[in-house]
Amino acid sequence: MSRPDTAPHPDVMVIRLDGRGGARTVDPAGEGAMAPPEEGDGFLWAHIRLGAAETPERLKAAGLDDFVIDALLADETRPRCTVHGDGVIVNLRGVNLQAGADVEDMISVRLWLTATRVIGVWRRPLTATADLLASIERGRGPVSPGDFISRFVLRLADRAEPAVADLNELVDDLEEALLERQPEIERSKLSSIRRTAIILRRYLMPQRDALTTLEIEDLDWLSERDRSHLREAAERIYRLGEDLDSIRDRTQIISEQIMDARAERLNDRMLILSIVAAIFLPLSLLTGLLGINVDGIPGAENPGAFWVVCLILLVLGVLLFLIARRLGMFR
Repeated sequence: MSRPDTAPHPDVMVIRLDGRGGARTVDPAGEGAMAPPEEGDGFLWAHIRLGAAETPERLKAAGLDDFVIDALLADETRPRCTVHGDGVIVNLRGVNLQAGADVEDMISVRLWLTATRVIGVWRRPLTATADLLASIERGRGPVSPGDFISRFVLRLADRAEPAVADLNELVDDLEEALLERQPEIERSKLSSIRRTAIILRRYLMPQRDALTTLEIEDLDWLSERDRSHLREAAERIYRLGEDLDSIRDRTQIISEQIMDARAERLNDRMLILSIVAAIFLPLSLLTGLLGINVDGIPGAENPGAFWVVCLILLVLGVLLFLIARRLGMFR
């Protein structure tokens, strides 16, 4: 059985699970491949690629009505849970762990669950799906649709936690750099962390609401154990949301500290310029008066007048420096 994250991705994959952890792959082109099994004979999991040309026909052949098909084929989705007839539509999002991808570019999965079938539609491979396939290969697959969805959402939370932890570590590094007064921190890096935290939270918090809704729905095929796992997944997502709120606030504080440090450096430079201006402005005025081209300039005929003026300017400059220091301009 191929795993979506490591092998070529088939347009459709159909697996019949026996309800005891075992499973067998079914030829999707076979007659009745997506028909629900008899009661007590496990359940069926169909995993279909959204972009495949045959996907709408396959969903119709599976006996799904237009409402469910439209929900599964929607271009843009947000996490939600909607009960419809004897089943439930669940839209979820998972972090993008594909090589070279941004984790905040979250991957959607659309699921239709009943007591005997799980039909999922995917646009891009999701690592949580590969985790479920790996458990099936080990003979420890889901035993019911309720067990399937509860395991799936827990794996989504498992995969999201390292991404949030990495963001926390990046913020820790920036805070440490501020404490150690290291050279200029890249504002672009700070903005990237903040943007990632905001986007992750935008999808994770509605996902928690969707799981809470699913947990309290009156669905016979959801056992107490399944509901307990759904509660656990919802709580973990809530904690991730709190961590993302903390990351967002911490990056805002770091940004303010960077701006304060820049303002402080600018103020220091402006103070130096003010001191220089305060000292040299009177001296410039005096030399400007002595440099006007009119008769009557004192010492114009005296060969030693230049050095006398220089001495006067030096004494005046020292006096102005002492006055500025006494006024506390150097503090």
